Order: sequence, then C-alpha cells, then structure tokens
Amino acid sequence: MYSSFIPPRQVKIGDAAAFVGTTPRAIRHYHEIGLLPEPERGSDDRRRYGYEDMIRLLWIRRMADARIALDDIRGAFTDTTSAGADSDNGIAGTLERLEETLVAQEAELRRQRTAVQRMRTEGSRMGLLSDFVTRRLKSLPDGSLRQADLDSLLVTERIFGPLGAAVQATRFIALATHTDLREESDRVDAAEETLDDTIAVDDPRVAQVAAERHAFEKVLQAVIEDSGLARSDDALFDSWDALHPATADEDEGEGEGDQSSGRGQESMSAFEATGKMPYDSSPARLRCMELAEELAAHESPVS
Repeated sequence: MYSSFIPPRQVKIGDAAAFVGTTPRAIRHYHEIGLLPEPERGSDDRRRYGYEDMIRLLWIRRMADARIALDDIRGAFTDTTSAGADSDNGIAGTLERLEETLVAQEAELRRQRTAVQRMRTEGSRMGLLSDFVTRRLKSLPDGSLRQADLDSLLVTERIFGPLGAAVQATRFIALATHTDLREESDRVDAAEETLDDTIAVDDPRVAQVAAERHAFEKVLQAVIEDSGLARSDDALFDSWDALHPATADEDEGEGEGDQSSGRGQESMSAFEATGKMPYDSSPARLRCMELAEELAAHESPVS
C-alpha cells in the first residue's frame, strides 16, 4: 500500500537540530563561524534546511563527538570542497592530525597517571618531591618527617633543584633520627618565632637567639659528620653528576635556571626564584639570621 506520508523537502532549525542530536543554538554558531553555509529562508523568514544541509550537520556532529575542533572540521570541509565533492582528502588529513594529537594526549595522560600513582604511593607531600629527593628519605620511618620539613624541601627544590633539596634533606634526616636534636631544634625555632614585628632589630634578645641558633647548628653539624650523613652527601653529588652530565653551557654557569626544577617547570635562576618567594620573617628575625651567619663565619677556619 502506498504510504500517504511524504517527508518535507526542507525542515526548520528545531527539527534539524532534533534529528542531528544537537541544539538550534549550536547550529546558529556553525553559521557564525562559517562551518555551515546559511540556508535559504522561507516566506516566514525562518531558515530552512535541505538534504545536503542535514548531511553536513550529521558530519559535523559525528566529528565533534570525536572531539575534533570546530576549526579543524571547517578546514576539512574547505579542503574537501577545493579537491572536489567526492574527495575525502580534507577529512582524512584532519583525522590523521587528530590521531597524532590523541597519541600525544595519551602519552601525557600516562605521565600524569604515573605522577598521581607515585604521589599516592609516597604520600601526597612526599610524592610532590622528585625521585632524587625521595630516594634520600626512603630509609626514614613513616611519619618521622614533619609537614614543615616536606614543605621546606619543596621550596628548596624549586629554588636550588633536586640536588639542593637532597642535600637539605640531610638536616631533616638527622632531626628525625635524633630525638634530642629535634627537641633542641623546636626550642630554638620557638625562640626565633618570638622575634616578631614588635621586637626591634637591636633588642638584646635578637643577639641571644642568634647565639643559640649558632650553637645548635654546630651540634647538628657534628652529628651529621659523626653519623656518616656527610659522606652520603658526597655520594649525592656523584650520583647527580652521573644522572646529569654537565654541558658546556652549564660549565660556564649558563645552565643554572634549567636545573632549578628538573621537572619540566619554567626555567628560573635561583636568584630569580628567591626574589619571587615571599617570606614571613620579621626584621628582628632576619637580623637574628644575619648574626648567626656572622658567628659561623668567624669560627670558620681561614684557608
């Protein structure tokens, strides 16, 4: 029996959008960016879409679902039009470029997943440090490092690179394995924290705390020497040199910025990084640090 239903020759934008699986707003956007030619309008001044328009909309929808950028879709149709109506060269070229992009994205996703898995394995804060630094801390019991220790290592690694942070880790290893040292460190830290903005730089307490800091650092350094941690530091430099052979530019002092991170971050010299990192020390506390350094310099043997 012959069907009495006859499909329309043209449909309105709402029907076109419903059939294709998109929205009228999206179709209007296709017109605005030149992806879909403006169709003829009916007597009511509304757009009317014919068979060829619907085929093109279906192609656009299917390619957009594959995450092909609209600009690339437009370029594919432009290439196809210039090569002939029956040519797929434009679309094929776009799909080839898309596959190359997806391969690169898959590699990046694998890198990100590896990084996340490492953070979960090492612990969120420990995992933020580079492998070179975390290997230095592997022997420590879980929880022996404080959050402030890891935060300090993170900052040091950003400024001085993984090698600098790995050397600084020696300090935290000594504190984590010597209870009396940790207690004395906490006492001196607390004394320094009292040197807030209400304390003048020439207040006698500034010099007193500086002397306490200097005395503590001498004891800490002696423990590091006696425990063999200093020899481990020497091995760190050898290990770093083996992993990162120096180039001619680095030998001339031009590669410092490239080593500041070692993890693909924007290159920055230690001087630049230090200038961009805010500090929360009062003038009195900064003066205390200066005095402690002067005491250390006076005791250093003259070569």
